Amino acid sequence: MASRGGVMVTGTNGADFQHREKIAAQYQISALNKSRLKYCVFFHHVLFLAMLAKLSADILDKLDIFILEIEELQIPQPLWWEYIWCLSVALSFLGLSAIKRNNIKFLRRYMYGIAGLGLLPLLYCVLHYCGDVWLYLTAEDDEEEEIMLWQGYPYGLLWYAFVLLGSQVHFFQLYFSYNLLTAWRSRGSYKKAE
Repeated sequence: MASRGGVMVTGTNGADFQHREKIAAQYQISALNKSRLKYCVFFHHVLFLAMLAKLSADILDKLDIFILEIEELQIPQPLWWEYIWCLSVALSFLGLSAIKRNNIKFLRRYMYGIAGLGLLPLLYCVLHYCGDVWLYLTAEDDEEEEIMLWQGYPYGLLWYAFVLLGSQVHFFQLYFSYNLLTAWRSRGSYKKAE
């Protein structure tokens, strides 16, 4: 047993630590990317709450609930891609379950789901509003009447801001998931080699 102020082994200056065990690189990568993926899932939930606030007027209309304050905001009717994007938040539970158990199969499904339910609707949004955004950016002062505005802001640019944030979150989710897959595969091949 070592003591703090005790005798040091003769012939050493304390720098001979190469023989000690180290944590394998794949385990360090796995721990780091699990933590980062959890942050991405948190930001995904924050964006979901913002989208849910936008969809609240339509949801309340479908439930025949009238709230004057929400109706006064005159929120534009949602498009189908907004509801599809909202489904992507359910995938976060699959991703969190995968990183808890180091399950490659669940993590792969999570990645496919994020690509399909997260990124594809955002791509549709970019294509749908590109005409409005282009018109706003190139319009003269007298042509601004044709541009759709909400609360005085161009509606297409507001969606582009959401797409910018959402695509960053989704790309980071895919990147950290890919790093986890790589680390977990190398761990599996290392075990098989032994």
